[in-house]
Amino acid sequence: MQDFFQQIARQFVQTSLLEWIGTITGFLCVYLAARQHILNWPVSIISVTIYAYLFYHSKLYGDAVLQIYFLGTAVYGWYYWIKRKKEADKPIVSFTNRQMVWTIGIILLLTAALGTFLDHQTNSDVPYIDGFCTAVSFVAQFLMTRKVLQNWLLWVFVDICYIPLYYHKDLLLTAVLYLAFAVIAWNGYKDWKKTYLMS
Repeated sequence: MQDFFQQIARQFVQTSLLEWIGTITGFLCVYLAARQHILNWPVSIISVTIYAYLFYHSKLYGDAVLQIYFLGTAVYGWYYWIKRKKEADKPIVSFTNRQMVWTIGIILLLTAALGTFLDHQTNSDVPYIDGFCTAVSFVAQFLMTRKVLQNWLLWVFVDICYIPLYYHKDLLLTAVLYLAFAVIAWNGYKDWKKTYLMS
């Protein structure tokens, strides 16, 4: 047990400045998103740019490409949230059960496609796990830009899935960040649901 804590302490000491910046901005952007604050999008741009580099060098290619997607959705989300604020539309929408089933189906198809690609075309040692987490994140991020309530439930789930993956890749600080993300995402879900029910 002592060796375990020593290993954790050693990984924290060896964490690069870049990972620290990515972690802090990542935490901040998720917190701001949960609070429905539009500044989550520009802060996200900083975080995802850093993590694209970090994940590529950790051979998490699915996650590296996902960061590029996040960059695009950050720009789109920023624009969409400004547009929705100017309109009188309901700020948050909710999925029907049928839409959620379709969403799960899309995630499974994306997982199969990404996992197969990563398995055959890269030197990843976790192609299907990387593919699955990437697929869930891909869908959850799109739902967040559209202010769909259930995006937070997907984030809670995938954030928990990411923790052992990042620990396996010696990205301990990032694993801790994703534990915090799961807590923030659950609180985000509760806050957005309250807003949805009141509107």
